[in-house]
Amino acid sequence: MPDIHPLILIIDYILGVVMWTLIGRVAMNIFQRENSEFFFMKAFVKLTNPLIHLFKPITPSFIIPFLVPLYVAWFFYMIRFYLMPYLLGYSVMGMLSFPLESEIAAEIYRIFSK
Repeated sequence: MPDIHPLILIIDYILGVVMWTLIGRVAMNIFQRENSEFFFMKAFVKLTNPLIHLFKPITPSFIIPFLVPLYVAWFFYMIRFYLMPYLLGYSVMGMLSFPLESEIAAEIYRIFSK
């Protein structure tokens, strides 16, 4: 991975965890109701509800409530893939994109390539 300032990595990791938590909520909602007593579903709902309320003014009313967290996750994806590299001055979009996922993939490869 190229030399990236640790603060940038921390910001990306936070945005990545938020994005994946929102996606996880949608995926878990396939099997669980939002008001389920299942610990992980309660945690996903509790952690993501403030973000969903924050994005409510720009969330179109025609989006099915079940998919609203996925819509909000899309914003975090766009920030990570386009806005962060642009703000950091990279001339190629995606130059900084997804260091969190890159490290996870490298670790999975390292574990299973033995």
